[in-house]
Amino acid sequence: MYNRQLETFIAVADAGSFSKASEELYISPTAVIKQINLLEQSLELQLFVRTNRGLMITESGKSLYQDAKYLIQYSKDSITRAKNAMERTKNIIRIGTSQMTPGQFLVELWPKIHEMCPDIRFELVPFENTPENAREILKNLGQNIDIVAGIFDATLLEYRQCAGLMMKKEPIRVAVSVYHELAKKEKLSLEDMEGESLMLLKRGSFGNVDELRDDLRQNHPEIQIVDFDFYSLDAFNRCENSNNLLMAVDPWDTAHPLLKLIPVEWDYTIPYGLLHSPNPSPLVKRFLKAVSKLSQ
Repeated sequence: MYNRQLETFIAVADAGSFSKASEELYISPTAVIKQINLLEQSLELQLFVRTNRGLMITESGKSLYQDAKYLIQYSKDSITRAKNAMERTKNIIRIGTSQMTPGQFLVELWPKIHEMCPDIRFELVPFENTPENAREILKNLGQNIDIVAGIFDATLLEYRQCAGLMMKKEPIRVAVSVYHELAKKEKLSLEDMEGESLMLLKRGSFGNVDELRDDLRQNHPEIQIVDFDFYSLDAFNRCENSNNLLMAVDPWDTAHPLLKLIPVEWDYTIPYGLLHSPNPSPLVKRFLKAVSKLSQ
């Protein structure tokens, strides 16, 4: 399904040396080096720089690293689903899950969905929440993953080339470190946030977030806006480590153990629901219809 040398490449990148990777892979260091050399030759790329201090991954290597992890998991998942298809019915909805796209909604809705669609079964498909995965998974919904839960608006749907079913409007909260002085509060006023730095997705990511940004800049310039590109664990770590505030929603309340989500005295919300293919299968359409009725 994919070049096995990619697994060796990932092992070397994670370990930082050929010898440590060889221990992980149970092959000799010489075999590891040979596989990396062959991979670099076949791709016509330099993936590592060999120095007296050890290995350094190149920019090309960093780019390949992210995509290779996705490709390998994608291939393994494809094989698993192909094998499972031989033993199970085909009425399966595949739900993509990650830290930013939890499948908790299924736990809450499952009994009622089962009453309306007793033949539908679910398969949770975990994935790493990276920009590369978000791009490929959302663009190709319906192929290996049918549904992903998350925040969205018209801007995101157009950019990611997918469709969405809104289940509710999530109030926009603020996440703070549990060690931050504001963590003592149960609700924040805009005055509380003056002098603080608030992390917001860069302009153009969400129309709702752009409205909030413009309001704060015009009416509350004492709140410093800090742009970031993508919601991931890195963004939550950055919030905690820098003592910044971070725009967040309730489904992420367990995403980071050292962050607390606090309501804010504003009326800003963001749609939350199910992302799916613009042309879903009849089975997915039936599932979405059931969810839509339950969300009313």
